[in-house]
Amino acid sequence: MQSISPETLFRGNYAWEESLPYIIKLTKTPLILGRGIHTKNLRNKIFTDLKNQNLNANSANLQFDCCYEDISRVKKIILKNNHDSVIAVGGGKVLDCGKYIADHLDIPCITVPLSASTCAGWTALSNIYTKEGKFIEDFALRSCPKILVYDYKFIQTAPSRTLASGIADALAKWYESSITSSTIDDGLVQQAIQISRVLRDQLLIDGEKAFKSQFENNPSWQNTVEACGLTAGLVGGLGGEKCRTAAAHAIHNAITQIIAPNKFLHGEIVGVGLLLQLRLEEMKNNNKLADQSIKQLFVLMKELNLPTTIGQLGINVFDNNNLEKIADFTCRDKSEIHFLPFEINKEDIIEVISNFEQQKIKI
Repeated sequence: MQSISPETLFRGNYAWEESLPYIIKLTKTPLILGRGIHTKNLRNKIFTDLKNQNLNANSANLQFDCCYEDISRVKKIILKNNHDSVIAVGGGKVLDCGKYIADHLDIPCITVPLSASTCAGWTALSNIYTKEGKFIEDFALRSCPKILVYDYKFIQTAPSRTLASGIADALAKWYESSITSSTIDDGLVQQAIQISRVLRDQLLIDGEKAFKSQFENNPSWQNTVEACGLTAGLVGGLGGEKCRTAAAHAIHNAITQIIAPNKFLHGEIVGVGLLLQLRLEEMKNNNKLADQSIKQLFVLMKELNLPTTIGQLGINVFDNNNLEKIADFTCRDKSEIHFLPFEINKEDIIEVISNFEQQKIKI
């Protein structure tokens, strides 16, 4: 079974308003799930609009990331108040948490992304973390959200940093799926890979313009936010698990095991993992084009103010046994690193990260 896409998608400048007649047919007592003071005004607007539609809406906020402690607490709120749906409003962690809870309680989920930082509003997948932000597991859900509301007005309120993060995360779709799945004899998988190639090209063309320009009358911005939040999700839906993740996400998951002084976004860490994946391809798979791809990505990432080393994520890999911890988690039995078509072991990860962080391999 594949869950390819949300049942209904609304996108554009008035997507939220257009979605309301459909939402009131789906739910009478929704719970609005959010997190953080920066998105409070938008959540209040959504709450007021639902109340004006005579819905018995309530709200709850996450205390941490998408973690089992928050999941358990919010589930109790929903059961106590007989809520019949979850409307997840926020970034990727909020959307993942809302989807997970709705799936387990067998009620509809409506996702309302407030940034273009991930494709979490689209997918039938939730990433689960600890309270401290350490990655635990990917959890496959039974279905994608019932309704996805991708309102440009909401997304425009997000910090530009979230767009840069979304670009890095979406770029990984091509670099990961093209190496893990290029030999799979499955039409949908091959079509997903080609979509991811077009997605990459569009981001390389429009990403910097979208990041640095105004929203109004800017086709590059619209193309980029939809690439990050919608098309990237479609690639995973069509292609399945192997079109989602490989080394870039495996390294991301490992890096989250080290608690850094400053918190970094999902795509910011994935971008570093992507550069390291390409070095692994060069070192272990004799990929002659890897160095060229790294140079191309490095230029874009610098323009987007994205970190390009683990050190820039606030982690010294040569302290506190950090390098071994990252290598161990990257190469654990269930890691996505093993989707690569060549063998990777702990020593390979240690070597490539050591050289990369010490800039023995020049970019």
